[in-house]
Amino acid sequence: MGKKIIIFMDSGDTIIDESTEIRDETGIVIHAGLIPGAGETLKSLYDDGYRIAMVADGEEQSFANVYEENGLGYCFHTRTISEIVGMEKPSPLMFQDAMDKNCLSEEDKKRVVMVGNNVRKDIKGANEFGITSILLDWSPRYDMRPGDQSEIPDYIIHEPKELIELLKRLEAMQ
Repeated sequence: MGKKIIIFMDSGDTIIDESTEIRDETGIVIHAGLIPGAGETLKSLYDDGYRIAMVADGEEQSFANVYEENGLGYCFHTRTISEIVGMEKPSPLMFQDAMDKNCLSEEDKKRVVMVGNNVRKDIKGANEFGITSILLDWSPRYDMRPGDQSEIPDYIIHEPKELIELLKRLEAMQ
């Protein structure tokens, strides 16, 4: 049986280490490494039966390249990408697209968590959309201080592997 919690997952500095990105002349990422522990965490969540939906800002080809290179593309049930949606987070259209692609209803929102590294995009977007927000504060590249109430995460983790234990606790509360 699958898990009750559904994971919406950002990519850059949440799974992929943005400092390792190499782009081609058109700006598409052609190579990138992973945050320490992120690959193992993603595989573990997938193997444990979690539904994982990518919800990320960027270009479709960039994500295809880095997830193929790192062997993790299979971990995502669906992909919501800003280039395709035509909006970036915190737009509710990004989150609604992921809901629709996963056949989720308004009632399912209480089971959805958004994991990301950006309080102004991931956390604010999740909070305003009515889903649980989880901040991965690993990245040195982003200001993690909330600018206002809407940017305060429900949970904070410091490295990807902490997500496994947090989701177990949230799963038990469902």
